[in-house]
Amino acid sequence: PNTARDEWERKGARMMPLTLARTGESAQIQKVGGNPETRRFLENLGFVPGEQVQVVSETNGNLIVSIKEARVAISREMAGRILI
Repeated sequence: PNTARDEWERKGARMMPLTLARTGESAQIQKVGGNPETRRFLENLGFVPGEQVQVVSETNGNLIVSIKEARVAISREMAGRILI
């Protein structure tokens, strides 16, 4: 079955939301979107362009990720604003 990630890859997209990363996969953050308040919140957690992020686990779309030697839980909505 085709997944949302397969669709992104098929289209040749250069960036995809963090929500499409696989568990255990490491990726580099390309862009952080959202309104200024959301971007500032994510940047304060370490989600900045150029930083490496790894998905540790996923439950109902919510993610636990490893970033800057810390583990952070973020909602599916927030993860969708982070492009890798």
